[in-house]
Amino acid sequence: MSRSIVILVTDNHDFNEQTRKHFEGQDCTFQTYSPDQWRTGVESPFFRQQLLQGVPALAGGTSPVNTGYSGTVLNFPTPSTDNSIQKMDDIEAKAIENAILQYRGNLTEAAKALGIGRATLYRKVKQYHIDPAVARKRKTGMAA
Repeated sequence: MSRSIVILVTDNHDFNEQTRKHFEGQDCTFQTYSPDQWRTGVESPFFRQQLLQGVPALAGGTSPVNTGYSGTVLNFPTPSTDNSIQKMDDIEAKAIENAILQYRGNLTEAAKALGIGRATLYRKVKQYHIDPAVARKRKTGMAA
């Protein structure tokens, strides 16, 4: 049986402690990063490689732990059903697409939710050929 790994990205000390207590006594590894550490790490190929070694398939849970935290939580993209390992770029692109869709094309809000700067989001949108207009069109289509 594989060991579970919990990765928490937060500056909220109380939430960190609540989550740590929740997983206490369970067979899991608990890692906490500040948003700045995570942002810097994701930009680093070495960090991504180390992360991949610790989390073989980058599988995320589908049921978040409810500890009373009321902030925005974006779901981590889940791996495909064929159990193949996804590239970090593919996962990052999917997370960005999800955030843009969730915030209906508002890149400033999507960047805040992702914990990255707006300029970084614009660069990554261009890098991954993501069209924010699709999310904006969905917004107008839903209102009609």
